[in-house]
Amino acid sequence: MRHRLRAASAVLGTLLLAGCGTSTVPGSAYHGVVVNALSSKAAAAPSSASSAASAGRAVLSVRRTSLGYVLANGSGFTIYWFARDHRDSARSACTGRCLQAWFPVTGRPVAAKGVTLDAVLGTITRPSGLVQATYDGYPLYTFASDTAPGQVNGNGSVWHVIREKAPASSAAASSW
Repeated sequence: MRHRLRAASAVLGTLLLAGCGTSTVPGSAYHGVVVNALSSKAAAAPSSASSAASAGRAVLSVRRTSLGYVLANGSGFTIYWFARDHRDSARSACTGRCLQAWFPVTGRPVAAKGVTLDAVLGTITRPSGLVQATYDGYPLYTFASDTAPGQVNGNGSVWHVIREKAPASSAAASSW
């Protein structure tokens, strides 16, 4: 039963991933940008409600994954950017059915005390009134098919992880 559920989840995730993108591979919007952040009080599961950080904040972390170090939420779930979003636009290109698989990282993005960020963190306000975190002007998302911290199932042609350098301290990055 568990194997069938996992297989169905993988197929659904692939279909949702394909439905939100094109086959073009854009250049990275984050060339040379380094973010070092620590963990937070974000919720434990990557659902639309769990992307919301406590007290209107989205605390960022760095997580070691199979792709190397990437930006993650405080619970260790990988954060992605969408190639169809335009830098410094007040709007997100992920709407409608796209939001069933890609959850906006909500709240004002912040780093833990003592962390230096080389990226510009900000927010946009979605038409629903939800405040979504941005990184260097791009809205941030988590992926429904990432069911555990450190997974990178959403990385592909139009959805991308935000790669990070290894933190100076092993305590600064999670590898749960």
